[in-house]
Amino acid sequence: MSVAFTTTRRVEFADTDMAGLVHFTTYYRMMESVEHEFLRSLGTSVLNRDDDGRTVSWPRLAAECEFHAPAFFEDELEILVRVASLGRSSLVLKYEFRRGDDRIASGRMKTVCCEIQEGESLLAIEIPVELKSQLATLIEVE
Repeated sequence: MSVAFTTTRRVEFADTDMAGLVHFTTYYRMMESVEHEFLRSLGTSVLNRDDDGRTVSWPRLAAECEFHAPAFFEDELEILVRVASLGRSSLVLKYEFRRGDDRIASGRMKTVCCEIQEGESLLAIEIPVELKSQLATLIEVE
């Protein structure tokens, strides 16, 4: 099982609920933040201009997260990202949150490469060739 990208996040007080547990919404924010970090590591961004001057972004089509064990204030979580699938314009990333040997949560986010057109409408476009070839080398092999 290949890993495309790994990073860490420390749980902040604002990430927790009244019981001192990481609030479920925190995992979604972390997945988005790590997605941005992952794309930057590939030389692109979640919002940028391509060579043709188009504004390109990655809106979400789906997001899900499953919780396996609690995480707490000041825990350091390792977040592993895998490329689950790659389409003409879509990208599915899988996330695994770990604290040491403990799997805390796992998530999945499907995005689509889009041009933001005048009037703020979105048009799905093909993932740029260079980025697509980079992502293709990172597809999870089961």
